[in-house]
Amino acid sequence: MNTKRNKLVIPRAEHSISRSLLSPNGVKVLYKLRDHGYTAYLVGGGVRDLLLGREPKDFDVATDATPTQLKKLFRNCRLIGRRFRLAHLHFQDEIIEVATFRAGADGSAAEAPDAVENELPERSVVPEAPSDATLDPALDDLGTRHGRDGRHLLSGPRMLKSEDGMVLRDNIFGTPEEDAVRRDFTVNALFYNIVDFSIIDHVGGIEDLKHGLIRTIGDPLVRFTEDPVRMIRAVRFAAMLGFNIESQTEAAMCELCGTINKATPPRLYEEVLKLLMMGAGERTYQMLRHYGLFEPLFPHFDAWLSRESDCYPHVRVGKALDWIDERIGAGGTVSAPLLIALMFGEYLEEKVSGFRAEGFPPQQATDAALAEFAGELSATVVIPNRVLIAVREILSCQLRFQKTPGRNARGVVGRHVFPDALAYLCFLEQLNPPKRSLADWWQRFAEEQAAPEAAAATSPSGEPAEAKPKKRRRRRRRRKPADTPAAE
Repeated sequence: MNTKRNKLVIPRAEHSISRSLLSPNGVKVLYKLRDHGYTAYLVGGGVRDLLLGREPKDFDVATDATPTQLKKLFRNCRLIGRRFRLAHLHFQDEIIEVATFRAGADGSAAEAPDAVENELPERSVVPEAPSDATLDPALDDLGTRHGRDGRHLLSGPRMLKSEDGMVLRDNIFGTPEEDAVRRDFTVNALFYNIVDFSIIDHVGGIEDLKHGLIRTIGDPLVRFTEDPVRMIRAVRFAAMLGFNIESQTEAAMCELCGTINKATPPRLYEEVLKLLMMGAGERTYQMLRHYGLFEPLFPHFDAWLSRESDCYPHVRVGKALDWIDERIGAGGTVSAPLLIALMFGEYLEEKVSGFRAEGFPPQQATDAALAEFAGELSATVVIPNRVLIAVREILSCQLRFQKTPGRNARGVVGRHVFPDALAYLCFLEQLNPPKRSLADWWQRFAEEQAAPEAAAATSPSGEPAEAKPKKRRRRRRRRKPADTPAAE
C-alpha cells in the first residue's frame, strides 16, 4: 500500500480547533520549543478528538528536539522508555508527553552516515561512566548512555527487529513527514501547528475522519507484524469513536490475530484494561471475538464461553460489561479489580464451586480458584498480584454479605475492598432481583457507621475538629541489676 500522499495543509479558517481548547501546559511546551528554534506540533489522539468535537484525554507533542535537548530545555523533564525513547514533562495536574520525530521502521533510515555506530549487539555491554564524568549529549542520540548515578538509560541499537519483523526498538530520528508515516493509523497522524494554527495531514487522515474509518498507514500486514498490539488499538479506536475498520486493515487483523501474544503479557494487560474501561467495553468485547483476538488473549475463558451451562449460553460477561459502560457513562469509576471480578465473575464462581465440591472450605476454595485463574493467564495477559488479591477479597465478601449484620459487621464495612464488593453485589442483584436487597441493607449500614465519624470530625461551629495531641508515652526506666555477692 502506497503511503506517499500530497501534503495537505488546512488553514485555521477551515477547521474547528481553537487554542482555547488546548491544554495550557501543552501550549506552553509548544511555544517554548518554537521560541528556541525547534519545530513542534500537537499530534495524535488530541488532534483527532478535537476535530471530532470530543474532549481529549491527553495532549502529546512531537518535535525535532532530541531527548537530550528536551532534558536540557525543560527542568520538569523525565526521559522514559527503552523501546521508544520519550520525554515526560511533569506539571502540577498533568503530564505532557513529548517525542522526537522518528524515521520509518522499514530500515531505510539505517543508511544514514551514523548508522554504523548503531550496529551494536542487542546485549552489548557499555562501560559504566564514572560518577563525575561529563557525558557527551550525542551519546543519547546514538543510543548509548548511562546516567550520572550509574543507572542504565539506553543501550544497544536504535532500530531493532525480531526475525519475523516485529519492532523491538525504534529510536531513529527523522523528519515530520517520516514521523507521520510511521504512526499506526491515519486518523492518529494529524499535526496541529502552533505557528499558524493549521492542521497538517501527510497520510489522508482528514478524509478517513470524514468517512469514519480506521485505516493503517501502509501495508496492514507489515504494520501489525511490526507491533501486534496495533490490532487491539484498531478495535479500541473503532469502538470508542463508533468507526468502521477499513477492509484491508480488517482482513489483516483476521489473518494475524493469532500473533497477538507476541506482545509481552504485562503490556497486553494494560491494553486490555484501556479497552474495557473507556465506556464501550461491551462493543469492544464483541469486536475482539469477531476478529479472533479474544481467544489467544484468554484461551481457557474463551473455551468456557463456547460451552453452555445447563443448556444456557454464557451471557453474563456481556451484561457485566454493559453495566460497567453505564457506570462510566454516568460519571462513575470502575477499578481494575472490580472490572476483572465482574468480567470473569461467573467463570471464577464456577471454579470456586468445583473446589467446594472437592471438600475445600470456602476461603481455600476461593484462593485455589484465583490461583488456577492466574496460572491460565500467565502466558498471555498477566494480571498483577495486587489486583488478583483484591478480586479474591471481592468474591470472599459475597458470602459474608449473606449475614446481616453478623459478627464484626463494622470490620466488613471498613475493608478497603468494601465499595467494590458492594458494587459487585449490586450487579448480581440487578441480574436476579431478590425479595430483600442485601446491597441496600449494607449500603444503609455503611452510611450509619460513617455518620458518627463525620460528626466527630467536625466541631460545633462546622469547622473540622482539631486532632487531639497524642499523649507521650513514658519510657519505663530499666532497673539496674543488683550487685552479685563476691564469691568467697
